[in-house]
Amino acid sequence: MTETEIGVITHFFDKIGVAAITITDGTLSVGDTIHIKGHSTDMTVQVESMQIEKDKITTAKKGDPIGIKTGGKAREHDKVFKVTA
Repeated sequence: MTETEIGVITHFFDKIGVAAITITDGTLSVGDTIHIKGHSTDMTVQVESMQIEKDKITTAKKGDPIGIKTGGKAREHDKVFKVTA
């Protein structure tokens, strides 16, 4: 499995379990698997849905600020990697 850095966590909404991610390189689509890694964070999540300003999207590109449910706690400045086979 290969991992490519595609973004960074800019905020985490604890009550709803949603991470705000800025895509810094490449693209991310619904169905992709991401690895969130930081000082005390290490989780793998399959992207089930994404939103930009409450609008559902299927693909995000460089520069897009997106929100996704993580199923666990992420922290600001954690790195986001796209996992490919």
